[in-house]
Amino acid sequence: MAIIRKLNGMEPKIGSNCFLAENAVIVGDVTIGDDCSIWYGAVLRGDVNPIVIGNRVNIQDGAVLHTLHKKSVVEIGDDVSVGHNAIIHGAKVGSKVLVGMGAILMDNAEIADNTIIAAGAVVLSNNKLDPGVYAGIPAKKVKEGSDEVGDSALKNARGYMMYKEWYLTCYEEVVIDPERDGTEKLTAGQKEKMLKNVHNK
Repeated sequence: MAIIRKLNGMEPKIGSNCFLAENAVIVGDVTIGDDCSIWYGAVLRGDVNPIVIGNRVNIQDGAVLHTLHKKSVVEIGDDVSVGHNAIIHGAKVGSKVLVGMGAILMDNAEIADNTIIAAGAVVLSNNKLDPGVYAGIPAKKVKEGSDEVGDSALKNARGYMMYKEWYLTCYEEVVIDPERDGTEKLTAGQKEKMLKNVHNK
């Protein structure tokens, strides 16, 4: 189960049928919709202002969501993918959006529906982006918005819906037995030394 913490009387609200990785961190005024997935090492820190996430959203490994004290909030629509190590800091994101790996959305930026933010792009504070594909630092439009762009973002979100179900239904802990697993090729002396080290810890 994820690390979920109440702060200053504010308690996270989690929707139904969500997957929360064991080391995901969710703190304070955070609302997560249904069928979402929060992956390994993701941090959702609703300590100074709210974070509100819609349905069928995936927040991938290492992503960070935070806000600016009294000045910005995070709002994310439905069917959104937030890529590995992306940062959303006080920005608003529409529906059917893909925020690429390592992308950064700064305070009070607004991302329209049917939009893709390319990996590594930086959307500066207060920028309001129309539908389309954006790349670069600062992020600039490289392709006009279309149903195709929205469908591409939606396809990514649906893929993560499938992955989420794997983790909800087929995910189990594996306990390694040091006396058996991975030791078949060791000599008797090496195996004895390894077991001694394990038992002495």
